[in-house]
Amino acid sequence: MKKPKPDRFTRTLAKSEVEEETRTSLLAPSPNPATNLLIADIVVRGAASLFRQKIERRVAKASYRDDDEAEKLLDGKTLITTLGLYGASKLATRSPLGLGIVATGLVAKTLYDRGKARQRRKRERRKLLTRD
Repeated sequence: MKKPKPDRFTRTLAKSEVEEETRTSLLAPSPNPATNLLIADIVVRGAASLFRQKIERRVAKASYRDDDEAEKLLDGKTLITTLGLYGASKLATRSPLGLGIVATGLVAKTLYDRGKARQRRKRERRKLLTRD
């Protein structure tokens, strides 16, 4: 038994489907969607990493006002610190609850640091007053 030959409409439709599948967009360098996703992921992660490093350097230099101290702070990160920051960022980006936990921890750390700085200033004032 012979297969029926497709009519002109079916051939045109099939041809347009093949053209759509093989056509690449200007935003998509590859016809394979997985490759395009991989390329986009690498570009976004690289740009985010460069942006993060620039921001870290500016914040450290603004906080210390001494380039040597800022460089020591940036270069002195341990593996545990890096993993902790990575874990906190993942927790904060995965859910609203995680964001709340991380934000609460950051607020608590900020308040703790400010309290310690205030205590240090009071101690220094007392030392200056008792010296005179």
